[in-house]
Amino acid sequence: MSAPAHVLIVEDEAKIAAVLRDYLGAAGYRVSTLGAGSGAVEWIREHQPDAVLLDVMLPGENGLSICLAVRTFSSVPILMVTARVEEIDRLLGLELGADDYICKPFSPREVVARVKVALRRAGAPRDRAACTPIELDQDRFEARIDGRGLALTPVEFRLLGVLAAQPGRVYSRQQLMDAAYRDHRVVSDRTVDSHIKNLRRKLAQAGCDPIASVYGVGYRLEWPEADAD
Repeated sequence: MSAPAHVLIVEDEAKIAAVLRDYLGAAGYRVSTLGAGSGAVEWIREHQPDAVLLDVMLPGENGLSICLAVRTFSSVPILMVTARVEEIDRLLGLELGADDYICKPFSPREVVARVKVALRRAGAPRDRAACTPIELDQDRFEARIDGRGLALTPVEFRLLGVLAAQPGRVYSRQQLMDAAYRDHRVVSDRTVDSHIKNLRRKLAQAGCDPIASVYGVGYRLEWPEADAD
């Protein structure tokens, strides 16, 4: 029997944290709680939870800052919990890599359902990725598809690695820029589009092009063969 998924709740309102802890525990999850933002990033790095319920307004460090920091080393599903429903907060959170939003007041049962969906989405891509013919050797910086080598630049290699890790997930240009440029340099959307165009050309030359553009949002990797088995 596999171990229950570990969910971290970062919430400074003790009553809300207790309700969420009880409902998630009753649903079979292992639950940990933190009452402030300070130290949350280090805690996540050390304990590697399977999902994070992260309040936006926290003492010590706000949720958006925590989300940005976590996304530099982890793809753990992050569900933002907030009473601030202004559109700018939603957009900013998504650009920082949040997977979902839960607005206060909420139904605890809805939160459990959202966590379940986030965990399922996070787990399924890893299964699908194992079925794709894309092979990435991080140590040697080598990429192959159906056993054939791909001559990729370091930026193209990182972009393919991000997309192939979670097939079907849509990545914004900002998220792809953050993955491709580790030094956080400022580049335009057109620069990312140019790298993706070159990557798609090289994949097509190798016999396939699984990268799809999502109008107005970004890109995702689609692999129909992985679903057909």
